[in-house]
Amino acid sequence: MLLTVLTLLCALALLLFFLLMPGESDFTQRQPFWNINIAHRGLHKKDLSIPENSMAAFTAAIDAGYGIELDIRLSQDDAVVVFHDEDLGRVCGVPGRVGEKPLAELKKLRLYGTNQLIPTLREVLEAIDGRVPLVIELKHGKDYKKLCELAWRILRRYDGEICVESFDPRIVRWFYKNVPGLLRGQLAAPPKNLKQGFKGYAVGWLFANCIGRPHFIAYQKGPKPLIVNLVCKFAMRVVWTARPEDHQGILEMENDAVIFEYYEPEPYFQTPEDT
Repeated sequence: MLLTVLTLLCALALLLFFLLMPGESDFTQRQPFWNINIAHRGLHKKDLSIPENSMAAFTAAIDAGYGIELDIRLSQDDAVVVFHDEDLGRVCGVPGRVGEKPLAELKKLRLYGTNQLIPTLREVLEAIDGRVPLVIELKHGKDYKKLCELAWRILRRYDGEICVESFDPRIVRWFYKNVPGLLRGQLAAPPKNLKQGFKGYAVGWLFANCIGRPHFIAYQKGPKPLIVNLVCKFAMRVVWTARPEDHQGILEMENDAVIFEYYEPEPYFQTPEDT
């Protein structure tokens, strides 16, 4: 009886290890994103004078020497555009979804009433031109494979430091299978914050790691489940999204990269392991 119980426990431990373990990355892959502060959706401003995911925000981040995080999704005519929300209402003040409008129509819209337009991924890459590291979040949707394919057609020609991340493990898996040498990350948060039922628990507790074997875990700031803390000992650690009210020093000490907004830290930081 005891032997049976021990065998069962060992089998469960092995299964848990298989589900949770991240992928392996080497120094060359990690180095551009190590100990770096990354401007969330560019260096945008809380008063909206410099909108999120705008060319002005990306230019400001480049000038300050920060890495840049941005979001991409598809227009109706399959242009890869830089925009966070599925819906246009919050940022552009008009009804409708990004995926329901062609690029020509999206280009007529303004971000928060400023003179800034919705940029394409090509336009952003041309502006950044390899000057700072770039973290690209692919937004989930029914056409996630098409988004991966079309984004990679653009990214593979870019001569700069890039990595990809997503809340959708299927997107992380696409890069695991098709571009294994590219640094990839799983975005996650406590399941109660994801509000996605079973999928939220799989992502929030990192059980979906078996799908995409991410090189880094980009987890929401705040307390982490015990199992997440365990997995993060085996992967590069990224935290989102730090704000002025957070303890910057602690976040930098506990993580290998910090995605931030609404304040301006030093571009790079040191952790005790580096001293």
